Amino acid sequence: MGTILDAAQIRELLHIRYPMLMLDRVEIESPTQLTGIRNLTMNELFFQGHFPGHPILPGVMQVEAMRQLAMLAVAKELDPSGSRNVYMRKLESVKFRKPNLPGDRMKVSAEVESIENGEAVIKCKTANCQGVTCEAKITLAVREKSRPETMPCDYNEFDRNADIALDTVGLLAFMPHRYPFLLTDYIAKRDGDQVTSVKNVSGGEELFQAYEDDCKTFPESLLCEVMAQAGCACVLSRPENAGKIGYFMSIDSAEFFAPVYPGDQMVSHIGLPPSKSRFGKGSGEITVNGKLVMKITLMFAIVDGAK
Repeated sequence: MGTILDAAQIRELLHIRYPMLMLDRVEIESPTQLTGIRNLTMNELFFQGHFPGHPILPGVMQVEAMRQLAMLAVAKELDPSGSRNVYMRKLESVKFRKPNLPGDRMKVSAEVESIENGEAVIKCKTANCQGVTCEAKITLAVREKSRPETMPCDYNEFDRNADIALDTVGLLAFMPHRYPFLLTDYIAKRDGDQVTSVKNVSGGEELFQAYEDDCKTFPESLLCEVMAQAGCACVLSRPENAGKIGYFMSIDSAEFFAPVYPGDQMVSHIGLPPSKSRFGKGSGEITVNGKLVMKITLMFAIVDGAK
């Protein structure tokens, strides 16, 4: 048996707390092999909003669990002083294979493939008793801890106004997501198969209570969910998809370029051309004040809603 870390030790090493801590216990089998466990219970916040009446662990929370285990594997080597920010720079070959539901015990595995030039590549997966539920390749890198240095830009073309394509109430009519996992505030613009959505980021959101005061940034894993929900809003608003649900199936690649802080307005641009199958694929990006913070290529499936 390797070294065992309990929940308190994990919190101290990762500097992450409720509601974003996704590991209950970890075994360090070797410097390059780690295994974690996360018990899933209906009492979790994310099950309340994803999806009511048909609760399922969000795919991006599996990614977050893998990211946290990967950090435990390489953080000391990437940042020996512990004074910088270890972040997810790239996400590749993500496959969501099976659901994790309330009552499942989710096993998380991480294998370090390489550490060089200030970056670490880690192959990860999650599983439950029915088999592998998700696989991904994660690249972690290091940047200086930072705070916002300017005020947000003045009101712009993406702010909520009388001419937006769809407001929050309209979204709730067909989006299955609810608090605290509705990460789209409204659709600012729609032009054919192109959608621009907005998520206002506030320090009052519960997810920010998970992080230290010297580095409160929106997690990269949830940036993927912001983009997925923008894509779902695009597709589920089409009349032929009334009453259906969108499931995240895969992420071909995602890259993260800059941190997102409380007070930022995230503007998501995504294109999703119609498909003859139940699968949809699209690419998009998130900007803040016109600055690119992430880009992604993803796929999801449109299925009938739960009866």
